[in-house]
Amino acid sequence: MKTFRNIISIMVLTLFLVNCKNEAKPVIKTVETETAAVKELDPNASYAKAEFTIDGMTCEIGCAKTIEKKISKMEGVKSATVDFGRKLAMVEYNEAKVTTASLENTVTNVADVYKVSNMQTVDSFSTSKSCDKECCAGKTDEEKANCKKACCANKTDAEKKACAADCKKECCAKKA
Repeated sequence: MKTFRNIISIMVLTLFLVNCKNEAKPVIKTVETETAAVKELDPNASYAKAEFTIDGMTCEIGCAKTIEKKISKMEGVKSATVDFGRKLAMVEYNEAKVTTASLENTVTNVADVYKVSNMQTVDSFSTSKSCDKECCAGKTDEEKANCKKACCANKTDAEKKACAADCKKECCAKKA
């Protein structure tokens, strides 16, 4: 029994000596990552602003943001914003590198259901948030604002951003 206790004691002592190290050296791993290319804007370029309507969007996150990202990634685009509520895209671009036709092609290539209309070059982007509903046609801006509040007042943020139930677009198919 005494030898058995001595053997156990030696094993425990050896275990502590081997495993208890004060100099822990962390393992350093190098992982290569891709860095997003920073857009270089030409300071001498002339930038134009275009606004156009996009029909066929059913959701803010899947549709509007996808279109906005695609336009923003185009060579020569300085900024792009897609307002889902107004179905309006606002793009600032280098006239030498981007045309209104290329903007339209980019939008329609995202999905076949998106249609671009009312393409116009503007001096400054419109900021009024008017209601585009049929019930608001022919009303003043104030009446349209009240109409829009009434339409969206009892909807939650999730309902405002949710895809329509019958949406067949790629952006909504991925969520299902």
